[in-house]
Amino acid sequence: MRVGFIGLGSQGGPMARRIVEAGYETTLWARRAASLEPYADTAAKTAGSPAELAAASDLVCLCVVGDDDVREVLYGQAGVLAGLAAGGIVAVHSTVHPDTCREVAESAAKHGISVIDAPVSGGSPAVAAGTLLVMAGGEAEVVEHCRPVFATYADPIVHLGPLGSGQVAKILNNLLFSANLGSAISTLELGESLGVPRDRLCEVLNGGSAISKALSSIAIFGGTLDGLAPIAGALLQKDVRHAASLAASASAPEGAVFDAADAALRSMEYPR
Repeated sequence: MRVGFIGLGSQGGPMARRIVEAGYETTLWARRAASLEPYADTAAKTAGSPAELAAASDLVCLCVVGDDDVREVLYGQAGVLAGLAAGGIVAVHSTVHPDTCREVAESAAKHGISVIDAPVSGGSPAVAAGTLLVMAGGEAEVVEHCRPVFATYADPIVHLGPLGSGQVAKILNNLLFSANLGSAISTLELGESLGVPRDRLCEVLNGGSAISKALSSIAIFGGTLDGLAPIAGALLQKDVRHAASLAASASAPEGAVFDAADAALRSMEYPR
Protein backbone atom coordinates (compact mmCIF):
# COMPACT_ATOMS: atom_id res chain seq x y z
CA MET A 1 0.00 0.00 0.00
CA ARG A 2 1.28 3.46 -0.91
CA VAL A 3 0.75 5.93 1.94
CA GLY A 4 0.45 9.70 1.92
CA PHE A 5 0.80 11.63 5.18
CA ILE A 6 -0.22 15.21 5.90
CA GLY A 7 0.30 16.82 9.31
CA LEU A 8 3.91 16.48 10.44
CA GLY A 9 3.59 18.01 13.90
CA SER A 10 4.76 16.70 17.25
CA GLN A 11 2.52 13.64 16.94
CA GLY A 12 2.02 13.22 13.20
CA GLY A 13 5.71 13.60 12.37
CA PRO A 14 6.81 10.54 14.38
CA MET A 15 3.85 8.57 12.98
CA ALA A 16 4.93 9.35 9.42
CA ARG A 17 8.51 8.34 10.20
CA ARG A 18 7.37 4.97 11.57
CA ILE A 19 5.43 4.32 8.36
CA VAL A 20 8.47 5.13 6.23
CA GLU A 21 10.79 3.02 8.38
CA ALA A 22 8.38 0.08 8.10
CA GLY A 23 9.06 0.05 4.36
CA TYR A 24 5.86 1.57 3.00
CA GLU A 25 6.20 3.77 -0.07
CA THR A 26 5.39 7.09 1.58
CA THR A 27 4.75 10.59 0.26
CA LEU A 28 4.68 13.67 2.49
CA TRP A 29 3.28 17.18 2.07
CA ALA A 30 3.46 20.18 4.38
CA ARG A 31 2.56 23.85 4.15
CA ARG A 32 6.08 24.78 5.23
CA ALA A 33 9.13 23.32 3.52
CA ALA A 34 10.93 23.30 6.87
CA SER A 35 8.51 20.64 8.13
CA LEU A 36 9.82 18.25 5.46
CA GLU A 37 13.52 18.73 6.24
CA PRO A 38 13.65 16.10 9.04
CA TYR A 39 12.71 13.44 6.48
CA ALA A 40 15.52 14.18 4.04
CA ASP A 41 17.43 11.19 5.45
CA THR A 42 14.53 8.80 4.80
CA ALA A 43 13.04 7.11 1.74
CA ALA A 44 9.97 9.35 1.89
CA LYS A 45 9.03 11.31 -1.20
CA THR A 46 7.57 14.82 -1.05
CA ALA A 47 4.71 16.34 -3.04
CA GLY A 48 3.98 19.88 -4.17
CA SER A 49 0.32 19.77 -3.17
CA PRO A 50 -2.17 17.54 -1.35
CA ALA A 51 -3.56 16.49 -4.75
CA GLU A 52 -0.11 15.45 -5.96
CA LEU A 53 0.44 13.48 -2.76
CA ALA A 54 -2.93 11.78 -3.17
CA ALA A 55 -2.19 10.80 -6.76
CA ALA A 56 0.83 8.85 -5.48
CA SER A 57 -1.10 7.18 -2.64
CA ASP A 58 -3.65 4.48 -1.91
CA LEU A 59 -4.16 5.64 1.68
CA VAL A 60 -3.90 9.26 2.80
CA CYS A 61 -3.52 9.87 6.55
CA LEU A 62 -4.38 13.29 7.94
CA CYS A 63 -3.01 14.48 11.28
CA VAL A 64 -3.76 18.20 11.02
CA VAL A 65 -5.13 20.22 13.94
CA GLY A 66 -8.83 20.85 13.47
CA ASP A 67 -11.97 20.64 11.37
CA ASP A 68 -11.17 23.53 9.04
CA ASP A 69 -7.65 22.18 8.49
CA VAL A 70 -9.11 18.84 7.39
CA ARG A 71 -11.40 20.58 4.92
CA GLU A 72 -8.57 22.75 3.62
CA VAL A 73 -6.32 19.84 2.65
CA LEU A 74 -9.15 17.72 1.23
CA TYR A 75 -11.18 20.14 -0.89
CA GLY A 76 -10.43 22.24 -3.97
CA GLN A 77 -8.43 21.67 -7.13
CA ALA A 78 -5.22 21.11 -5.13
CA GLY A 79 -6.92 19.00 -2.45
CA VAL A 80 -6.60 15.33 -1.65
CA LEU A 81 -9.98 14.41 -3.12
CA ALA A 82 -8.94 15.90 -6.47
CA GLY A 83 -5.92 13.61 -6.70
CA LEU A 84 -6.87 10.36 -4.98
CA ALA A 85 -8.06 7.64 -7.35
CA ALA A 86 -11.30 5.72 -6.90
CA GLY A 87 -10.79 2.98 -4.33
CA GLY A 88 -8.49 5.16 -2.26
CA ILE A 89 -8.90 5.72 1.47
CA VAL A 90 -8.66 8.80 3.68
CA ALA A 91 -7.92 8.21 7.38
CA VAL A 92 -8.63 11.19 9.61
CA HIS A 93 -6.25 10.98 12.59
CA SER A 94 -7.16 14.52 13.61
CA THR A 95 -9.61 15.06 16.48
CA VAL A 96 -12.64 16.67 14.82
CA HIS A 97 -16.41 16.66 15.13
CA PRO A 98 -18.02 13.41 13.89
CA ASP A 99 -20.20 15.50 11.58
CA THR A 100 -17.05 16.73 9.84
CA CYS A 101 -16.07 13.13 9.09
CA ARG A 102 -19.53 12.39 7.74
CA GLU A 103 -19.45 15.54 5.59
CA VAL A 104 -16.05 14.57 4.20
CA ALA A 105 -17.21 11.01 3.57
CA GLU A 106 -20.19 12.24 1.58
CA SER A 107 -17.93 14.33 -0.66
CA ALA A 108 -15.38 11.52 -0.97
CA ALA A 109 -18.01 8.96 -1.94
CA LYS A 110 -18.70 10.96 -5.12
CA HIS A 111 -15.12 10.13 -6.13
CA GLY A 112 -15.33 6.47 -5.08
CA ILE A 113 -13.14 7.18 -2.04
CA SER A 114 -13.64 5.71 1.44
CA VAL A 115 -13.19 7.67 4.67
CA ILE A 116 -12.51 6.37 8.17
CA ASP A 117 -11.94 8.34 11.34
CA ALA A 118 -8.93 7.20 13.35
CA PRO A 119 -8.08 9.74 16.08
CA VAL A 120 -5.14 8.87 18.29
CA SER A 121 -4.03 9.24 21.89
CA GLY A 122 -0.70 8.83 23.63
CA GLY A 123 1.58 11.44 22.07
CA SER A 124 5.02 11.07 20.55
CA PRO A 125 6.39 8.81 23.34
CA ALA A 126 3.69 6.25 22.52
CA VAL A 127 4.47 6.53 18.81
CA ALA A 128 8.14 5.83 19.50
CA ALA A 129 7.16 2.75 21.52
CA GLY A 130 4.62 1.59 18.93
CA THR A 131 1.86 1.83 21.54
CA LEU A 132 -0.22 4.74 20.29
CA LEU A 133 -3.95 4.20 20.73
CA VAL A 134 -6.04 4.41 17.54
CA MET A 135 -9.80 4.77 17.90
CA ALA A 136 -11.32 3.86 14.55
CA GLY A 137 -14.75 4.39 13.07
CA GLY A 138 -16.00 3.37 9.64
CA GLU A 139 -16.60 0.27 7.58
CA ALA A 140 -14.94 -2.73 9.19
CA GLU A 141 -13.27 -3.96 6.00
CA VAL A 142 -11.74 -0.54 5.33
CA VAL A 143 -10.40 -0.30 8.88
CA GLU A 144 -8.90 -3.79 8.56
CA HIS A 145 -7.29 -2.83 5.25
CA CYS A 146 -5.56 0.09 7.02
CA ARG A 147 -4.64 -1.85 10.16
CA PRO A 148 -1.14 -2.96 8.99
CA VAL A 149 -0.18 0.68 8.38
CA PHE A 150 -1.60 1.80 11.72
CA ALA A 151 0.23 -1.07 13.41
CA THR A 152 3.57 0.52 12.52
CA TYR A 153 2.94 3.02 15.35
CA ALA A 154 -0.15 1.85 17.24
CA ASP A 155 -1.27 -0.86 19.63
CA PRO A 156 -4.12 -1.16 20.39
CA ILE A 157 -6.17 -0.30 17.31
CA VAL A 158 -9.80 -0.34 18.42
CA HIS A 159 -12.66 -0.38 15.90
CA LEU A 160 -15.60 1.27 17.67
CA GLY A 161 -18.31 1.14 15.01
CA PRO A 162 -19.66 3.33 12.19
CA LEU A 163 -17.96 6.43 10.84
CA GLY A 164 -17.66 9.03 13.60
CA SER A 165 -17.45 6.51 16.45
CA GLY A 166 -13.73 7.01 16.84
CA GLN A 167 -14.19 10.76 17.10
CA VAL A 168 -16.89 10.39 19.75
CA ALA A 169 -14.57 8.21 21.83
CA LYS A 170 -11.62 10.60 21.44
CA ILE A 171 -13.74 13.64 22.30
CA LEU A 172 -15.04 11.90 25.43
CA ASN A 173 -11.45 10.95 26.32
CA ASN A 174 -10.39 14.58 26.07
CA LEU A 175 -13.46 15.77 27.95
CA LEU A 176 -12.59 13.49 30.86
CA PHE A 177 -8.93 14.51 30.70
CA SER A 178 -10.02 18.14 30.92
CA ALA A 179 -12.29 17.32 33.87
CA ASN A 180 -9.42 15.50 35.58
CA LEU A 181 -7.26 18.60 35.11
CA GLY A 182 -9.97 20.71 36.71
CA SER A 183 -10.38 18.36 39.66
CA ALA A 184 -6.62 18.03 40.14
CA ILE A 185 -5.87 21.76 40.11
CA SER A 186 -8.75 22.39 42.50
CA THR A 187 -7.35 19.76 44.87
CA LEU A 188 -3.85 21.25 44.71
CA GLU A 189 -5.21 24.73 45.41
CA LEU A 190 -7.15 23.40 48.38
CA GLY A 191 -4.06 21.61 49.66
CA GLU A 192 -2.05 24.81 49.40
CA SER A 193 -4.72 26.62 51.41
CA LEU A 194 -4.38 23.92 54.05
CA GLY A 195 -0.62 24.32 54.22
CA VAL A 196 0.54 21.46 51.98
CA PRO A 197 3.05 22.54 49.28
CA ARG A 198 1.92 21.74 45.77
CA ASP A 199 5.04 19.83 44.79
CA ARG A 200 4.81 17.60 47.86
CA LEU A 201 1.09 17.01 47.36
CA CYS A 202 1.70 16.10 43.69
CA GLU A 203 4.28 13.56 44.82
CA VAL A 204 1.83 12.00 47.27
CA LEU A 205 -1.19 11.95 44.94
CA ASN A 206 0.84 10.52 42.08
CA GLY A 207 1.84 7.65 44.35
CA GLY A 208 -1.64 6.88 45.61
CA SER A 209 -5.09 5.94 44.41
CA ALA A 210 -5.73 9.49 43.12
CA ILE A 211 -3.07 9.18 40.43
CA SER A 212 -4.06 10.34 36.94
CA LYS A 213 -2.48 11.39 33.66
CA ALA A 214 -3.87 14.88 34.27
CA LEU A 215 -2.25 15.15 37.69
CA SER A 216 1.05 13.92 36.27
CA SER A 217 0.85 16.55 33.53
CA ILE A 218 0.25 19.29 36.09
CA ALA A 219 3.12 18.03 38.26
CA ILE A 220 5.54 18.30 35.31
CA PHE A 221 4.75 22.03 35.17
CA GLY A 222 5.22 22.71 38.87
CA GLY A 223 1.71 22.09 40.11
CA THR A 224 -0.09 24.69 38.00
CA LEU A 225 -1.78 24.85 34.60
CA ASP A 226 0.35 27.79 33.47
CA GLY A 227 2.76 25.67 31.46
CA LEU A 228 0.11 23.39 30.03
CA ALA A 229 -2.22 26.16 28.87
CA PRO A 230 -0.18 27.34 25.84
CA ILE A 231 0.27 23.74 24.69
CA ALA A 232 -3.16 22.22 25.28
CA GLY A 233 -5.60 24.99 26.19
CA ALA A 234 -6.98 25.74 22.71
CA LEU A 235 -7.13 22.07 21.74
CA LEU A 236 -9.02 21.06 24.89
CA GLN A 237 -11.35 24.02 24.46
CA LYS A 238 -12.16 22.77 20.95
CA ASP A 239 -12.80 19.24 22.15
CA VAL A 240 -14.96 20.24 25.13
CA ARG A 241 -17.03 22.38 22.75
CA HIS A 242 -17.40 19.36 20.46
CA ALA A 243 -18.46 17.26 23.45
CA ALA A 244 -21.09 19.84 24.39
CA SER A 245 -22.38 19.83 20.82
CA LEU A 246 -22.70 16.04 20.87
CA ALA A 247 -24.50 16.13 24.22
CA ALA A 248 -26.90 18.78 22.97
CA SER A 249 -27.67 16.87 19.77
CA ALA A 250 -28.52 13.80 21.86
CA SER A 251 -30.52 15.85 24.39
CA ALA A 252 -28.20 14.42 27.05
CA PRO A 253 -27.41 16.32 30.25
CA GLU A 254 -23.87 17.64 30.48
CA GLY A 255 -23.35 16.55 34.08
CA ALA A 256 -20.45 16.95 36.49
CA VAL A 257 -17.77 16.09 33.94
CA PHE A 258 -18.46 19.38 32.12
CA ASP A 259 -18.38 21.37 35.37
CA ALA A 260 -14.88 20.09 36.14
CA ALA A 261 -13.73 20.49 32.51
CA ASP A 262 -14.98 24.07 32.46
CA ALA A 263 -13.01 24.78 35.65
CA ALA A 264 -9.83 23.63 33.91
CA LEU A 265 -10.55 25.68 30.78
CA ARG A 266 -11.16 28.78 32.88
CA SER A 267 -7.91 28.20 34.79
CA MET A 268 -6.07 27.99 31.46
CA GLU A 269 -7.88 31.13 30.21
CA TYR A 270 -9.56 29.20 27.41
CA PRO A 271 -13.17 29.23 28.64
CA ARG A 272 -15.69 27.22 26.70
